[in-house]
Amino acid sequence: MHSLIIHMPGSSNRAANVEHLLFSLPDAEVIEAVNGRKVAADHAEILRPGDLHQPPYPFALGPGEIGCFLSHRRCWQRIIDTGWDYALIVEDDLALDAIGWGQACALIDRFATPDCFIRLPAKRREAPATQLGQEGDSKLFLPKVIGLQTVAQVVGRTAAQRLLAATEMLDRPVDTFLQMHWIHQQPIHTILPNGVSEQTEALGGSTIQKQKSGSKLTREFKRTLYRAQISSRPQTAK
Repeated sequence: MHSLIIHMPGSSNRAANVEHLLFSLPDAEVIEAVNGRKVAADHAEILRPGDLHQPPYPFALGPGEIGCFLSHRRCWQRIIDTGWDYALIVEDDLALDAIGWGQACALIDRFATPDCFIRLPAKRREAPATQLGQEGDSKLFLPKVIGLQTVAQVVGRTAAQRLLAATEMLDRPVDTFLQMHWIHQQPIHTILPNGVSEQTEALGGSTIQKQKSGSKLTREFKRTLYRAQISSRPQTAK
């Protein structure tokens, strides 16, 4: 398996962790993260204000979210260009526990295909619609509602093609878009537990920060309503 590590050059707080990941992950290379601020200034034609898909996304995309989305698209394109069956895509704040990670990798070896998208989330927030396999404590399953965050995932070549075709324009963050299986038509699976955690705060905080508008109460209301709309369209076993 090949590994792609998304990293912004100049992020000195994360450089040591990137070196560790290059040593720890199979056949790893660094993918330079996209500067979302420059894209927002020079390529506004690819951005929409949350109205491209239903349900509408109630918050404006920040430069960090734009850069994150396009960095993942860059990785999807790399998988296609190289002809790999699939690859592991991780962000540069990833941390791993050896035992849990080993069990997750065993499941990946058994079940990963060019058509797969397998999430390895740091947080256990997904309930299974159906289970596909198990290795030790780790279970591979189809979640009813796809979780957020993109610290680690295995993406197949066919899945990458499907996702690239569906994201020529952006109107919401990448993890939020991935929840919309009825739009991109890509089944999303999850492995939990998986040995994955993130070191965001220890490495200097999130690189995806944006100015918040409106009151906290208003933002929470919009967020709760949006999540309810997403949850009303669960993945189901076919």
